[in-house]
Amino acid sequence: MGKKGLLVVMSGPSGAGKGTIVNRILALKKDIAVSVSCTTRAPRAGEVEGVSYFYLKGEKFQEKIDNGGLLEYAEFVGNKYGTPKDKVLESLEDGTDIILEIEVQGAEQIREKHDEAVLIFIVPPSLDELKKRLVKRGTETAEQANNRLAKAEKELGLMQSYNYVVINDDVDVAARKVIDIINVEKLNVVRNKDLKERLIKGETIK
Repeated sequence: MGKKGLLVVMSGPSGAGKGTIVNRILALKKDIAVSVSCTTRAPRAGEVEGVSYFYLKGEKFQEKIDNGGLLEYAEFVGNKYGTPKDKVLESLEDGTDIILEIEVQGAEQIREKHDEAVLIFIVPPSLDELKKRLVKRGTETAEQANNRLAKAEKELGLMQSYNYVVINDDVDVAARKVIDIINVEKLNVVRNKDLKERLIKGETIK
């Protein structure tokens, strides 16, 4: 059997461009998938159920927490977000690399439960640029945007607990840096402990 898939966690301040980078990665790298999170917030314009998020009522979300159905979950600006567990674990066992685009609270839970995960922190080139992105997005009130900006300043203090940091000044460059990180991590000796045994068994390693 081949190696398990790589669990890649991407988080960082809201407005840093995580989603845009993920979409670019999917366009550049076909052998990777993104876990679709569930959330209690309402859909934004253009978002699609089951593609952007699974949109759940508060009680349904709580049921998933109580039943252990979430790999991680967090509350952010009054809404809850979480990663369905079973699908992610099944995909990793099948050898598929999975990206989790999640909040920093959720990333902390992943770090504690899955020490093999690769954690990447996405940051904007400046806080001024972050504020411009939040305002331009137009999905929140001025108060909500200011709350996200204040939250972002606190989240930057958590950067040291991640494995890598990528500055999102140019989406194409940032996406390729993430892909480079994934490729290098796959060559890590720790992730290739069974290589000798597989070679002795006659497997052709690709």
